[in-house]
Amino acid sequence: MKLPPLSLYIHVPWCVQKCPYCDFNSHGKKGDIPEAEYVQHLLDDLKQDLQYVQGRKLHSIFVGGGTPSLLSADAYKRLLDEIDFLIGFEQDIEITLEANPGTVEKDRFKHYVEAGINRISIGVQSMQSDKLKALGRIHDEQEAVNAALEAHLAGLNSFNLDLMHGLPDQSLDDALGDLSAAIALNPPHLSWYQLTIEPNTQFASKPPKLPEDDILWDIQEHGQALLAEQGYEQYEISGYAKKGFQCRHNLNYWRFGDYLGIGCGAHGKITLPQQNRIIRTAKIKHPRGYMDLTKPYLDSMWEVTEEERPFEFFMNRFRLQEPCPKQEFIDFTGLKVETINTMLQNGLDKQLIEDLGHSWLVTNKGHRYLNDLLESMV
Repeated sequence: MKLPPLSLYIHVPWCVQKCPYCDFNSHGKKGDIPEAEYVQHLLDDLKQDLQYVQGRKLHSIFVGGGTPSLLSADAYKRLLDEIDFLIGFEQDIEITLEANPGTVEKDRFKHYVEAGINRISIGVQSMQSDKLKALGRIHDEQEAVNAALEAHLAGLNSFNLDLMHGLPDQSLDDALGDLSAAIALNPPHLSWYQLTIEPNTQFASKPPKLPEDDILWDIQEHGQALLAEQGYEQYEISGYAKKGFQCRHNLNYWRFGDYLGIGCGAHGKITLPQQNRIIRTAKIKHPRGYMDLTKPYLDSMWEVTEEERPFEFFMNRFRLQEPCPKQEFIDFTGLKVETINTMLQNGLDKQLIEDLGHSWLVTNKGHRYLNDLLESMV
């Protein structure tokens, strides 16, 4: 077993208001956010996880939420400087901050760049005001456009637009118009994915009318063709990027890399080669509990057993369009290829995956029926 690259996920739990489709660990803010206090807790949380660094520098950082753009550039400057001191950054580290257009002031992205952030992920979700209203978003179409223009001017290495399809009462023309409007803003990266109704959300208790399956398939098929035509290469289920602008942080997740998770409800995955162990961690979810000095930040820790490792590896790795080297499986799970021949056979027989000798490759059919492929491996 070998050590994979190391990333860091930071969770900021506050939003202006909770969206009806959102099942992430987010909390509508009431009054001022305790910014300085929360940053200190993040750093103290990180210090307790330094034992898992094992000599590595950070490959990437992703600040998610919630709405991380509710925190100031000064807060991120303090946070990132201290993280660099405690662990150190790889020379070409990618540092991403999630932002919502409704919380973006003029020049805010420029100040984030000065603080050390070099990539922004903007939660646009739709470019149509009626759809934004149906999704409970606090911004309108013009604010989405302004945020993208602000990103172009800020001196970032890259930025992403987050866009949904399969929205309430959305037609094929609606969806393609939405996607075309986002492409016209020329983002280096687009996350384009279907709205799903998750348990314990407002949409789950009062489901909106979503498009029929045949419309959803037409949207997916025509949208992928449009993205390819405009120079966006699909490298992951919902990830499309211009050449050289893939999200390094997400790639590390899908390639079964390691990541520390700090902040409310943050998850981590750590490899311990000398003990032949892989562990996962989860932090206290609610801000009140997380910032309670009488409680630990760690909520739970569990081990990924040798029996569980193959499925966890492939559940991540098979999301990608690229071949999966067999040596990566050996290095990052500590198992021999022979231990999974039976697990993969059904996928090979049904031409959902190909054996290329030194690697496996999920076929186009396999990506279309990825859930069936993974279920056949259980």
